[in-house]
Amino acid sequence: MAELKPVYLIHGDDHGAVAERRAGLRGLVEREQGGGASIELLEGDAATPAGVADALAAMTLAMGWRVIIVEGAERWREAEITKRLAGALAEMPPETTLAVFAREEARAKVPAALHTLVKRAGGQIVAQMTVKPWELAKWAREQAARLGLSLDAAAAKALVAQVGERQQRLLRELEKLALEGDLPDAGSALGTLRQIGVQDIERRAAHSTDWRAYALADALVGADGREATLSYLRLRQQGERLSGLSYLMAQRLRDALAVAQRLQAGESVAEIKRGLRMPARAAERFVADVARTDAARLRAALTALADLELNTRGGAPLSGSRTALAGLDEDTLALRAIEGIAG
Repeated sequence: MAELKPVYLIHGDDHGAVAERRAGLRGLVEREQGGGASIELLEGDAATPAGVADALAAMTLAMGWRVIIVEGAERWREAEITKRLAGALAEMPPETTLAVFAREEARAKVPAALHTLVKRAGGQIVAQMTVKPWELAKWAREQAARLGLSLDAAAAKALVAQVGERQQRLLRELEKLALEGDLPDAGSALGTLRQIGVQDIERRAAHSTDWRAYALADALVGADGREATLSYLRLRQQGERLSGLSYLMAQRLRDALAVAQRLQAGESVAEIKRGLRMPARAAERFVADVARTDAARLRAALTALADLELNTRGGAPLSGSRTALAGLDEDTLALRAIEGIAG
């Protein structure tokens, strides 16, 4: 098993990067399972300081390294951590790694007590924070250099302007550009950085309009589960946040409900299309999709999205209103909601 520290705390408001860290750790353990490594997931009601302490104290018949992955530490409380978790982290069992993940937002932060306990246990803390917009060009140049590319200032600004401000999307585009270095005509010398200019960015990097979230929202309206799922995964891969996607999906479904009600009231399709703020062909497809569904389904879809937003939003004041699924990985919750809406 690759050398792992006893405890990891991966937190931050760059949710895409946090998710990638989680997937990377899980993939590492799964590759090592043939050698006896095991993995346990604590989500939902089990993902509490008390639940973690119980898991660490529990005996297991599994042989080899044991990795426990915990989601949702941004919802933990300081007193609970000190009371329930301090002793457990001070006496970590041998051949055990605890990885705690937290998707932070403005009002949902990992308590300082957890930072302190992780450090005392000899663990590692990784902060995945979004870069300020005015620092993105500099950040892009640093990431490019790490990948063997040399971006000048103009090319870095062009990349941000063309692809958008999501770090995960920028990194994906840089990785695609770096992979082109394997082609025979890439023109890069071994051991040197390959120069990337403005023209390269304009010609190769994806525009920010690619995989627009409207495709996801329209697939939900049209009950196309496969397209909705693929659109969601593509958007998440390029760094879109669930909070922004939820807002846009809800907005589109509210528009669809309004159209459904107008159709039920007897308004003509032509009249409804004229009132929509979208291109003629898009309006035609949108109204056709709405006509194939009904208002009751759209109301249920909006309720499902409201539950999704509530379950994935941090902060103790909302804890009493969440459903039994709260605390699961936010992508799991989103995909469950999409399946329910489009199914």
